[in-house]
Amino acid sequence: MVTICGLLQSCHASQVQNRTLAKRDSNLNNVQQELPFTLDCMPGGKKENSSNFINNMRLPVHRWFRYSAGFSAAWTEDLILQESRNRKVRVFDPFVGSGTTLISAEQCEVESWGIDVHSFVARVAQAKLAYRSSSVEYLNQANNVFLSAQGRSPLLDSYASIVRRCYTDHALEQLDCLRRATESSKDDSEAARLVWLTLVSILRATSFVGTANWQYLLPRRRKARVQDPYSAYKSMMRIIHDDICLKRRVSGPRALFSLDDARHCKTVPSDAFNLVVTSPPYPNNYDYADATRLELAFLGEIQNWSDLQVHIRKNLLRSCTQHVPQKSIALNEILASPELRVIGEDIQRVCEKLAQIRLNHGGKKTYHNMVACYFFDLAQVWKSLRRICSSPSKVCFVIGDSAPYGVYVPAHEWLGRLAIEAGFSSFTFEKIRDRNTKWKNRKHRVPLCEGRLWVMG
Repeated sequence: MVTICGLLQSCHASQVQNRTLAKRDSNLNNVQQELPFTLDCMPGGKKENSSNFINNMRLPVHRWFRYSAGFSAAWTEDLILQESRNRKVRVFDPFVGSGTTLISAEQCEVESWGIDVHSFVARVAQAKLAYRSSSVEYLNQANNVFLSAQGRSPLLDSYASIVRRCYTDHALEQLDCLRRATESSKDDSEAARLVWLTLVSILRATSFVGTANWQYLLPRRRKARVQDPYSAYKSMMRIIHDDICLKRRVSGPRALFSLDDARHCKTVPSDAFNLVVTSPPYPNNYDYADATRLELAFLGEIQNWSDLQVHIRKNLLRSCTQHVPQKSIALNEILASPELRVIGEDIQRVCEKLAQIRLNHGGKKTYHNMVACYFFDLAQVWKSLRRICSSPSKVCFVIGDSAPYGVYVPAHEWLGRLAIEAGFSSFTFEKIRDRNTKWKNRKHRVPLCEGRLWVMG
């Protein structure tokens, strides 16, 4: 059993710190799902790929939850530091995700604010932002939850079918006891947020089914290694506790966060920020709702696919065909809207081509609807950003293009033009890497890239 006094001693001496760093990496490899990656460069090297979230899995705090749609924390921190050398920086992130930008801003001791409309990942970000709280209070509450769980009897009847398919009865019994113990100890404290994250962060590692790199579930595949939930929980406790102790203490302002839609930014003040650093959803059909289906189902927030649509997907920016079935939108009205006027002819041509090509494909995916709605939504985001940004200001979007059914969609160019239409002054695109070069089963050969869209205003 984990003892409080034994763990607390690890944060007082530098020689113990060095030893715990090695232990944390080992523990993390056991708790988190296996990561098939190669490192472009670790922080402090020659080049840090801003689109690469994988490096985050070796950084304290950032690694507490594997959010595949994230981007590089080391690059973000370097950017904020550079920008703050010559001026007072106020940072904003309209797509917070798991909190990369806000944590980086706190480490740079600058003011920051972020929003996200996905309720689950927003809760993850809020929990990670509690890294500046008391390690003692966290460890006390986490230990109490662990002890309480061991004294409970499992109740499995209420779990959705997807949850039952992902765990052995033994594993689910332990997870259920941990969940109910966590819920019974819930309060408004930062320690409670961290305890909740301790449980959530082990859900993938303790499931025997396959999980793809992008967090989708692969029920027909089986993992070679599966963690026992109680052991995984104790390991994650150590990781979180040690990260709190070892993370550089900062005295700067706390990041502010609100659950809000980037298309409107209703909770965000006007003329308040001069640096925006974010990575919006790409127009590549990644379903941010489905990517958290296991966690949401385990927590009892959804029971089935329709619940996912009602509670999560309907609120998100429309970057996936699941948002826009064939007859769900008035496509011609969207394409003719004033918001898309600056790219009107180009997007009309692409959508018409997609509407025709889909008829020759078995899935008949509604990429034409998705592309129209995606850029309509991003046009609204740019208008909101223009309102909340002061002058002068700088915006960086880490973004990639796409080619559904082989039809090229120049995302960075269209987004840049939409930004100018919204009132920003100029844009440039900095390519980071090529995409669509690895997979042998790719559906098309259209060259794609990923990079940084810089917008000035």
